[in-house]
Amino acid sequence: MKYPSLTATVVALAMASPLALADNLRDRASAMFSAIPEEPPVIEGNELTPEKVELGKMLFFEPRLSSSHLISCNTCHNVGMGGHDYLPVSIGHGWQKGPRNSPTVFNAVFNAAQFWDGRAADLAEQAKGPVQAGVEMASTPERVVATLKSMPEYVERFQASFQGESDPVTFDNMAIAIEAFEATLITPHAAFDRWLGGDDSAMTDKEKEGLTLFMDKGCVACHAGVNFGGQSYFPFGLVKRPGADILPEGDKGRFEVTQTATDEYVFRASPLRNIELTAPYFHSGAIWSLEEAVSVMGTAQLGTELDESQVLAITAFLKTLTGEIPDVQYPKLPVSTAETPRPTSMTEY
Repeated sequence: MKYPSLTATVVALAMASPLALADNLRDRASAMFSAIPEEPPVIEGNELTPEKVELGKMLFFEPRLSSSHLISCNTCHNVGMGGHDYLPVSIGHGWQKGPRNSPTVFNAVFNAAQFWDGRAADLAEQAKGPVQAGVEMASTPERVVATLKSMPEYVERFQASFQGESDPVTFDNMAIAIEAFEATLITPHAAFDRWLGGDDSAMTDKEKEGLTLFMDKGCVACHAGVNFGGQSYFPFGLVKRPGADILPEGDKGRFEVTQTATDEYVFRASPLRNIELTAPYFHSGAIWSLEEAVSVMGTAQLGTELDESQVLAITAFLKTLTGEIPDVQYPKLPVSTAETPRPTSMTEY
């Protein structure tokens, strides 16, 4: 059997129509990625009823879930700013700094696990963590339940959202409701998704060049699927470990969850959807430039020095992952009552 020479292959590609080349690139991309759907996914055990989603939205913006009455989920996952807080690390109770950069809440429902180290299996479990963390909202399940039960409107909304339960106002149901709302925070119709669906004009040649590099250079090994990441764990510094300014020695990543030596400095691959909106980058929040982040990843994870044109092309492609940001109207929250626990001082911790 004869195989075509390299020269013949190059000539054949050069003579191929732009449409054929576009279809080939789209076929390759379709095998590795998928578009954000227009509707939220089904969550097993958590039906996304309108009543529950609305309750979850109120709780997401509810600062009285924190002991100071100042910090809500939206404080660190601001839906008006890319679903995060635009800080290297978040500021919590007592003006304490958290240990890691706040991930975006947009499209988080598509991640296999939550947090940089994957310690929460789903969004409901994740919602419980910051509420109880002393460095974040500094509250307790008991205080949260007492707060919610002190306001008749919340009691009524929990009853409507969790029908058939004799005592629906629980810490677990608070988290389930927040999960229901967060599941709706998806960003469909990105330029890449439109191109993947057949709209050739949705991406420029420069952006398609970046997509090709993204796949050929190996970025896709960690950043694939619907969310371009968020599914698996990888060492940061797979080939060359960054300096302590980017990879702090004291934060060993997933090792803190598993206590397994091979998990030292291992983190969940960051989802890249809407990445241009979520600076600063990495778990340390050390890099503010997307171009610089791409360059660092080339060296640290791929063992290659990307030249300027390659960095710019990949960056251009990454910006095509910005979808339609959901329009979220700030909810009207119930008024506190005499039974509502009073706020503690932000300086008490």
